[in-house]
Amino acid sequence: MNMLLMKSEKQNTANKADKITALRQALEQAETVVIGAGAGLSTAAGFTYSGERFHTYFQDFAEKYHFRDMYSGGFFSYETLNEHWAYWSRYIYINRYMNPPKPLYQELFRLVKDKDYFVITTNVDHCFQKAGFDKKRLYYTQGDYGLFQCSKPCHEETYDNAETIFEMIKAQGWQMGADNRFYLPDGATAKMWIPDELIPHCPKCGEPMSMNLRADDSFVQDEGWYRAERRYELFLERHQNTKVLFLELGVGYNTPSIIKYPFWNMANKWPNATYACLNMGEAFVPEEIRHKSICVNEDIYAVFHEISASPMNS
Repeated sequence: MNMLLMKSEKQNTANKADKITALRQALEQAETVVIGAGAGLSTAAGFTYSGERFHTYFQDFAEKYHFRDMYSGGFFSYETLNEHWAYWSRYIYINRYMNPPKPLYQELFRLVKDKDYFVITTNVDHCFQKAGFDKKRLYYTQGDYGLFQCSKPCHEETYDNAETIFEMIKAQGWQMGADNRFYLPDGATAKMWIPDELIPHCPKCGEPMSMNLRADDSFVQDEGWYRAERRYELFLERHQNTKVLFLELGVGYNTPSIIKYPFWNMANKWPNATYACLNMGEAFVPEEIRHKSICVNEDIYAVFHEISASPMNS
C-alpha cells in the first residue's frame, strides 16, 4: 500500500474562523471541484436514523421488535415479505423521497454550481440530484434507495420504485401531506404489512425484488452505473492540470478506498490540487499533503451555512 495511505494525522489546531476562511478562499479560487460525500453529509443535513424521525414513522415496529433505529430494522429477518416491504417502504420513502430537514445540499449546490464540478458519493439517498446537481455529474457508487433489482440477480437491470413505494405507504393507512411527508389520520393505526399484490417480483424470473444497495456480491451495476463511472474517470483525466479542490464531506472509514484514499493520492500527485476534509470530529490529513490541505472538525451544515451567508468573492 502507498505509504501516503499509512500515515494519517489530525490537522493542526488552527481556529475555526481561519479554517472556514481558508475553505471559502479555496472554493473561490478553484476552477474544478471534485466532491466526495459520505454518510456524514446527510447526517449533517438532518437525515438521522434514530430519535424523532425513527419514532415518528416506526414506533409500531419499535414496540413489536424493540428496534432502536432504522438500521436495526433494515437488517431484521421478517417472517413475511408483506411485513418486510411494509418496513422498507417507509424506510425508503423518508430517506429517498422526502427532503432532509436542513437545506445543506442546496447551500452546497449554490457554492459550486458555477464551477466545473463532479460528485462521487457512497450515499444512496439521492439528495444531490434533488438539490439541483446535474445527474450527469453524479456517481452513486453504492446504489440508490429509489431502485429495485432482482434479488437473485438474474440480470443486470434496475427498476424505478417510486410508484410502488407510494402504493405500499398508502396501503398501510398513511396519507400524504405537505412537503411529501406522510401521516396517520387522527386515531388511526398503521398496518405493518402490505397486500400480496404489491410485493415486487422480478419481471424476468419471478424471484422477489430487493433494493439496489451494495451489501454483497448480488449488487447490480446496471448500464447507468457504468456510464456514471466512466464519466467520473474522464472528468478526472481532463482536469489533472487545473486548479482543483478535492472536497471530502462526511466520509468515514467504512469504505475509504472509494473516496478518501483516492482523494489523498490525487491531491498528492496533482500539482495544483487542494484537499479539504469536513467531518465532525473525524477530519484527518496525511502528513505528505498537510501543506495543501484544510481540515475542519466542525458541523458541516454550520460551516457551509456560514460560508453561504457571505457572498463569494466579497
